[in-house]
Amino acid sequence: MADSLSKVPDVEIDPEGKFKYILVRTKVKGGTDHKDIVRGTKSAEYHNHIFEKVNPALEALGLESNVLGGGKIEHDSKEKKLRVFGESTGYGKADHAVTVEKLKTVFKDYDITME
Repeated sequence: MADSLSKVPDVEIDPEGKFKYILVRTKVKGGTDHKDIVRGTKSAEYHNHIFEKVNPALEALGLESNVLGGGKIEHDSKEKKLRVFGESTGYGKADHAVTVEKLKTVFKDYDITME
């Protein structure tokens, strides 16, 4: 079941714009193996809408998840810049340093900052 975690991408965010994001800890049900993932989209009016969309897919893989916090990401694909900032009213502020490290694994040639 631990291979279920490897099937989950570390980062899934919109290709452009300013949008809400959440940092999610997902783990094998009843197990200790876990990983933190970043999800963000401008289609979400509130941070919990992101989790409501993501969680069923994770559960289908036999994983359980909880939101560690949220914030916003500004993605400028032309300039290759990502800015991580802000917080979620409902979930509190995500650890932006963790988010930045996750983003760096996917957006290797980007300038990534946090506030």
